[in-house]
Amino acid sequence: MNGIYLIFIVFALISWVVSARLKSKFALYSRMPLGNGLTGRDVAERMLRDNGILDVKVVSVEGQLTDHYNPLNKTVNLSREVYSGSHVAAAAVAAHECGHAVQHATSYAFLQMRSALVPIVSFASKWVQWILLAGIILVEAFPQLLFAGIVMFATTTLFSIITLPVEVDASRRALAWLGNTGITGTRQTRDGAFDALKWAAYTYFVAAIASLATLVYYIMIFMGSRSRD
Repeated sequence: MNGIYLIFIVFALISWVVSARLKSKFALYSRMPLGNGLTGRDVAERMLRDNGILDVKVVSVEGQLTDHYNPLNKTVNLSREVYSGSHVAAAAVAAHECGHAVQHATSYAFLQMRSALVPIVSFASKWVQWILLAGIILVEAFPQLLFAGIVMFATTTLFSIITLPVEVDASRRALAWLGNTGITGTRQTRDGAFDALKWAAYTYFVAAIASLATLVYYIMIFMGSRSRD
């Protein structure tokens, strides 16, 4: 079990560093105002309208960095600071979440794949750690249990990997639209929007790599037990 603890500690530290960096970037670009005075809500509503999306609502939610697009009720959910903020960070985040709405409207393949996995991943996430723990303890007598846990964990890993192109594409759409409309104005503010979204993407990259490393570790345990048979 020492291996899984090492993987957890290493990636927890990396995740903490990236998360702290993301928060500092958000704070930095929250102090960089937009010259046009548009709020995150204004940016979101305009991007949706420009893409012909009229059935998605922009709403405010509690928390920090809790921004997300909900395809079930078709809402772009922006944290209060983004919703009301008139700065580069708010514009970048609002446009990014609208990028997901555009993906949904255009049936973006990776988003559809991720949405299809949600029910499976929700179920697997509730039980996978317990099944893996029991599987490791009973690996000699009942290796099928560990194999079942690996299959369940593989679905969560696949979900993390599929999330990467979904997030990168949403940022690409956001930055292209921001640049074409001139909302981010100067080169400095455009670079700020890019930098903010870049660090947001790093969080998903770290999560995917951590999940993949953990999956490989469990597979090695399973293969090791089979070689002793």
